[in-house]
Amino acid sequence: MIHLPKEAYTSAEWFDREQQTLFANQWQFLGFSEDLAKPGCYMTHQVGPYNLFVVKGRDHRLRAFHNICRHRGTQLLRATGKAEKTITCPYHDWTYSLNGELIGVPRQAEEFPNLDREKFCLFKASIETWLGMIWVHPDPNATPLPQWLQGVDHTIGPHRPEELVEYADGATDHVINANWKIVAENYIDGYHLAHLHSQTLTMYDHDRQQTGFVGPHFWFYEPLTDDYAANLKKQAPAPVIDHFTEAMPIGAYVPLLFPNLGITATESTWTIFHIIPMAADKTRVVTRTKLKPASDWEYSKQVMRSVSAFTGKKPKYADGDAEDPMASGDVMAEDIYVCEAQQRGMASPLYQIGALAAVQEASVAGFQKRVEEAMRAEVKPPAAWEV
Repeated sequence: MIHLPKEAYTSAEWFDREQQTLFANQWQFLGFSEDLAKPGCYMTHQVGPYNLFVVKGRDHRLRAFHNICRHRGTQLLRATGKAEKTITCPYHDWTYSLNGELIGVPRQAEEFPNLDREKFCLFKASIETWLGMIWVHPDPNATPLPQWLQGVDHTIGPHRPEELVEYADGATDHVINANWKIVAENYIDGYHLAHLHSQTLTMYDHDRQQTGFVGPHFWFYEPLTDDYAANLKKQAPAPVIDHFTEAMPIGAYVPLLFPNLGITATESTWTIFHIIPMAADKTRVVTRTKLKPASDWEYSKQVMRSVSAFTGKKPKYADGDAEDPMASGDVMAEDIYVCEAQQRGMASPLYQIGALAAVQEASVAGFQKRVEEAMRAEVKPPAAWEV
């Protein structure tokens, strides 16, 4: 059965409730360890109603805090940057160390002889790293990340992303006019791969998909087609990653770490697919891709071989308008088009989910069930945190 009503995808009230319950109670991906390479470097991220930041201290440790000044609650830091040696509130110049301690107050505050600076330290948040990724949680006493992952790390492929290098030209940033759950459901829906992407994802054997859930997290694997596997060194779009073993064979591993971080790990790429809710009908999707270390010449040769191998294959709607995303031959463009089309379809009074959807799209039903459960789960109020 389908668990969520139409309002879950269209209602601002429902969206706000998700932020206060589901997102406020989950670990969230922030970035890669290399994003914070030097002391003072920081990144911020919105987690439900909480804005958090992670900063690298002078001791090279990463620490996470709530991005608000303890004097009047003003947001301290912008999206990304370098704080040098201290963090200073732009409003009244209250100053904190990179360890979150209050180290400087305006002259007027110094007139209070009983000012206990320890009570004015920044509120702490939780931070952990995994596979070279930085994760944050607003609760300073959150369930440890390995426990939250619940063993899903054994289903996401043999890739070692910390040994790969980021391909800057492979990063994308899209704003999609659709609810974040539509984007997530499209991401985990294996049913559409052989249809919507019939000419763009011909490398994988969609009839041999394996899928499931580990706790709230979704996992997915499908092997290469026989033809592609036999000609992999010629047809792969980038040098083939050599992490594969008999226990975890070559193919596409595409998990969704609940609720909103996809990882697409293939024979030649490792990509994060970060689904960021913006409004009930608007979602930002950021992708970043890592590849096997190789010379520029080796990359160029592989790209030329791959392009040559796929020459002559046309997009599904190749005879349409050149500006039509369905004629682009681009997987992301195709997915964005159908996500937005689903959102528009919900405006119709005739909108409904067909009886076969629960069978053909069982992964979507499973995801919706977990969203529903997460919104009912107990969320500790900040007063219960040991800050």
